[in-house]
Amino acid sequence: MAGEILDNQGRGEASWSWPPIHPEGRKYGLIAVAIALIPLVIFDWEIIGWPLLFLAVGVFAFFRDPERVVPQAENAIIAPADGLVTLIRTVEPPPELQGDDGSGQMGLAAEPMTRISIFMSVFDVHINRAPIAGIVRRVVYVPGKFVNADLDKASEENERQHVLIERADGQQIGFTQIAGLVARRIVPFVKPGDTVAKGQRVGLIRFGSRVDVYLPTGTEPRIVMGQKIIAGETVLAELGEAKLLEGVAQ
Repeated sequence: MAGEILDNQGRGEASWSWPPIHPEGRKYGLIAVAIALIPLVIFDWEIIGWPLLFLAVGVFAFFRDPERVVPQAENAIIAPADGLVTLIRTVEPPPELQGDDGSGQMGLAAEPMTRISIFMSVFDVHINRAPIAGIVRRVVYVPGKFVNADLDKASEENERQHVLIERADGQQIGFTQIAGLVARRIVPFVKPGDTVAKGQRVGLIRFGSRVDVYLPTGTEPRIVMGQKIIAGETVLAELGEAKLLEGVAQ
């Protein structure tokens, strides 16, 4: 029956609908609506009330949480964030993602690797997703500044949270959620020891920010500077057979 099935065979009926709002943002949207209604209903100040009501709609839109079709290729590393690729650099990963964290669990090697920086404007979806499937080995919060997240130095100076995920074959991918000028809160949805699927929601950053992804040494990016990418759907890179065998050997 039409409308019951939506698939890649052309069955069912599809139409646009407002994306669902993540529970984390509902309270902020309702607060914004309440503030807008005060000048509208109580004081009849339309010149103030309508712009505030429009802003409240924007708050709801910021926390939208659309469904994504996650690439199922085993070796694919997918984008953890919506936004614009603003930096591609060869750097060492942050100390928080390197070496032994004191539990005997080793992290990323202290060697240069490709860092892809994804800048999220206030118009982007801010739900972050796991770039690979595996076990969350580290979630490390680091307090810091709130300079423009589009700047290179934001990776070392801004408030941030590092996440390390390890696949079943031992291969690890690290990424960092970075606060910006407007962003003031990084909200994790996972903790060390959790098992996550590729593309699973792992956190969000409120009101504009950036995510850095560290690709394993020798992995070539499949994206370019200035490209607009989609969390949970865009493939950043693919792990080659050499990397897979290396991970198993370790």
